[in-house]
Amino acid sequence: MSDQDGSGEKLAEGTLISHLVELRERIVKAFAGILLVFLPLAFFARHIFSVVAQPLVEKLPAGATMIATTPAGTFLTPFKLAFFVAVFIAMPWILYQIWAFVAPGLYHSEKRFAVPLLVSSIVLFYAGVAFAYFVVFPLMFAFFAAVTPEGVEMMTDIGAYLDFVLALFFAFGFAFEIPIATVLLIATGIAKLETLRKQRLYVLLGCFVVGMVLTPPDVFSQTLLAVPMYLLYEGGLLLSTILLRDKLEAQAREEQASN
Repeated sequence: MSDQDGSGEKLAEGTLISHLVELRERIVKAFAGILLVFLPLAFFARHIFSVVAQPLVEKLPAGATMIATTPAGTFLTPFKLAFFVAVFIAMPWILYQIWAFVAPGLYHSEKRFAVPLLVSSIVLFYAGVAFAYFVVFPLMFAFFAAVTPEGVEMMTDIGAYLDFVLALFFAFGFAFEIPIATVLLIATGIAKLETLRKQRLYVLLGCFVVGMVLTPPDVFSQTLLAVPMYLLYEGGLLLSTILLRDKLEAQAREEQASN
């Protein structure tokens, strides 16, 4: 009896160790992918920063420039940006490593459902980043420049600017995942479509609360995040109606039969 217990314990231990080893390999491969993208980008770090800073530079008053308030800021800030750009570019590879680690434990039907969601989540994340850069930044920086008080010259530190735009990139990138989250909630049965439709007012309030937490402390940028989030929520409800039509009709028939 003790031998059987010992063999079972060794088997469980061996399985756990094999999972940890595979997890380590996936993490190493993910970081290797980021490093592979970062190395060539490092040579163009200054140019990449110029591109990212363009929405602000175009809205600065005549004669105003960005500044560096730390001695190493002119060197470290572009390299920091190059690293995060490498993470953005390598995101499909990173998500693939996560998928490769999780996939063996999924059923075939779950894999068929997860793959389109994984691909669409990547596309939506990039769409959120693009929306922030091409739509939100020009409007927001034009607003900031217009409300600059008299006697104050708008001269932004490059390090503070980078932290600001990275926070907004991640905020809008993850906010654009709302349709995927909505579909998953309904598909898994955690929430019902009709229930989510009735909670629209609370969702709208929650969007502004999330915008207040994720964005810098100004009403303008909070609104620019909260409004798209709510529209994406409505898009998720519409998408669920289309993609999960058979499931929703089956649920409706069951409810009618039970009543």
